[in-house]
Amino acid sequence: MTAPRLRATGLLSGWGRGVAALPHDARAAAAGRAVVSAGRPALAGDRFRRVTRECLLGVAAVEEALEEAGFPRALLAGSRTALLYATASAYGASNRAFIEGTGATTLHFPYTAPSAVPAEVAIEFGITGPYVIFLGGAPATLSALWYAATLLASSTCDRALVLAVETFDECADLYARGRWLVGRPLVEGAVCALLEPGAGELSYSEGRCRRPARRAATGIERRLGEAFACTPLVELSVARAAGAAPLDLLLFGVWRGSEAALRWVEMGPWNGKKSSTS
Repeated sequence: MTAPRLRATGLLSGWGRGVAALPHDARAAAAGRAVVSAGRPALAGDRFRRVTRECLLGVAAVEEALEEAGFPRALLAGSRTALLYATASAYGASNRAFIEGTGATTLHFPYTAPSAVPAEVAIEFGITGPYVIFLGGAPATLSALWYAATLLASSTCDRALVLAVETFDECADLYARGRWLVGRPLVEGAVCALLEPGAGELSYSEGRCRRPARRAATGIERRLGEAFACTPLVELSVARAAGAAPLDLLLFGVWRGSEAALRWVEMGPWNGKKSSTS
C-alpha cells in the first residue's frame, strides 16, 4: 500500500498543547492522579455553548492541525476531505450524563452516540467526504490510518483527517473499579493527523494476542500515559516533531486481547514543515 504524506498533526492532551508539553515520565508527572484531564477548550461561537467537552476537543485538534499546516479552514470543506474517527471512551461521559441526569442536565440524546464528535467536526468545517468511525483502543486508530491510506491511494479524496479523542474525567470512578485493565495515569487527549497522497510504503497487520494481559509500556506511553486510541497519533506527532528525516515508523497497539501493527515509511525528502511544538 502507498503510504500517505503526513502533512500536519494537531495535539491537545492533559499535559497541554503539542509535543513539547509531554513529560519525560508520565507517571511521575501525574503525581498520583489517576486521570489527567484535558479540560474544556474555549471555542468561539454560540452553537458551542451546549456542545459536549469531547466534541470541543475534536474540533480544537483539527484547528491545531490546520494551524500547523498553514491551511485555511475552507480547504477542508466539501466532498474531497475524508474524516476517520477513532475512540474507545469519548462517548462514555455523555452516556453517563444522559442515563444519570436529572432535570438539571440539558444533554440531548444524539450526543450519546460515538458519531457525535465527528459529526460536530464535519459540521464545523463543512466536510462532506468519506466518513468512518472506528471503536476501540490503539488498534482502531491503526485501522483508521490504513483505511485513510486506501482512500488517498484510490483518489477517493484529496486529503484525510484521522482524528482520535479520549476523555476519562467524568467516568474516573468507573475506571478505578477496573484499574487492572488499564494503565496509569489515564491521560485525556485529542489528536488529528492531516494526510495527503504520498509515495512511501505502508503495511498493516492485525491478530489476537494469546493472552489479554497488557504488554509493557512503550516509549511513547511512558511519556504520554494511557491514552487509548490517541496513542498512535501522539506517536506520529512526536516523530514529526523530532526532525527533518523522512518518516520511518512502526506503530503497534493492543486492545482487549487484539493487536495491530502499522509500518509507515515515507519516500523522498521530508516535505512538511517542522512542528513548532518540538
